[in-house]
Amino acid sequence: MERRNLKKVLIHSIVFSPDGVSTAYLYNDIALGLVENGFDVVVLTTTPHYNLIESELVKQPIAKKLFGLYCQSDFKGIQVYHIPLKKYKSTVKRLMSFVYWHILSLFIGFSIKKINFVLSPSPPLSIGFISLLIAKLKRAKSVYNVQEIYPDLLINQGSLKSPIIINLLKLFEKFIYNYSAAVTTIDEVFYATISSRFSDTSKLKIIPNFVDTELYKPLVQKLELPSIFGGDNGKIKILYAGNIGFFQDWEPVLFAAKELLKDNVEFWVIGEGVRKEYLETEVQNQNLSNVRIFPYQSRELIPIINNYADIHFIAINQQMEQEGFPSKVYTIMACAKPIVVVTGENTPLYNFLKDINCSELITNNRNVNFTEAIRKLAFDKELRLRLGNNGYEEIIKNYSKKVVVSKYANLLKSL
Repeated sequence: MERRNLKKVLIHSIVFSPDGVSTAYLYNDIALGLVENGFDVVVLTTTPHYNLIESELVKQPIAKKLFGLYCQSDFKGIQVYHIPLKKYKSTVKRLMSFVYWHILSLFIGFSIKKINFVLSPSPPLSIGFISLLIAKLKRAKSVYNVQEIYPDLLINQGSLKSPIIINLLKLFEKFIYNYSAAVTTIDEVFYATISSRFSDTSKLKIIPNFVDTELYKPLVQKLELPSIFGGDNGKIKILYAGNIGFFQDWEPVLFAAKELLKDNVEFWVIGEGVRKEYLETEVQNQNLSNVRIFPYQSRELIPIINNYADIHFIAINQQMEQEGFPSKVYTIMACAKPIVVVTGENTPLYNFLKDINCSELITNNRNVNFTEAIRKLAFDKELRLRLGNNGYEEIIKNYSKKVVVSKYANLLKSL
């Protein structure tokens, strides 16, 4: 079928390739998967501002248009529009950059011809509104993908306290849900949390996230890592790779590292974020020589690092554990590695993992139980292998890229 006769999907996302973060990787794969399922795809996003990987920028050069008013690039045959967005230190400058991105997104979205669908992931909540406006003008259908629940996350984080602003944002959230052609969310807990905010719950669908099982898979032997990591010192490696922010609970990690200083274990934390400086300071002040902190690594290297590690951990802040789901859990399981998870009961992550038997789930007495779970796995290789294999089998069966992207394709075809 000629490309001009295909249904066109505009993916409107705050991050996309060559930005090197999980949501960008997720939507890179969704874009490619939709093309494979018979859609024409175009992307409207920002310039890379979370984790710019120079090697990716070489493969996907970004060209300035109209004196830098916006930019364009090509992602494996998919046209990508980039609107400048920077993470300024000044709150006023950040806000102005954010507003500029929204306004220009609207105009560029209007200029793209023959759009049939607009697919946008949260956060931010406001992206759903801009996508609705674009879809309305282009007589297209808007699909909003709830990856994190706003404004709930901001409220529980303590960043939002004004009753007036909270009520306005809740009305804004309901407006986006109810005027979208469809809304997708990633699991049953999210579904139960937001379903009462719909006048027609038939619009709300569950489509989980997924993992690229061609990239993330078990490796027979450990491959050599870049020199920044040093040589293999024979210690059991306990890994977290991702955002170092407020969504994570770092207290159990610091507690465990202190308790296990004399054990043959080493904690690796790979990433960037607003809590990285805090973590580095605590590690230094407490003389935690068994904690090593590294910057973000390229996507191609992460599967090798995942396999290099013996145990992975995810610890979620109790105030925010209902509003987010760390997609890295899929990539860890796809590499057949065990996970120690700190989260409450009846949270998205707990409900996902509870019946798979691929992890040690810590729901109370976080510091002590997290430490004991690390110690237990560190010195039981057979248990590590068993849990890792259980997770891998679950991913292959239900969460491969092919299985999940087909659900997005079928949803669009049904609208």
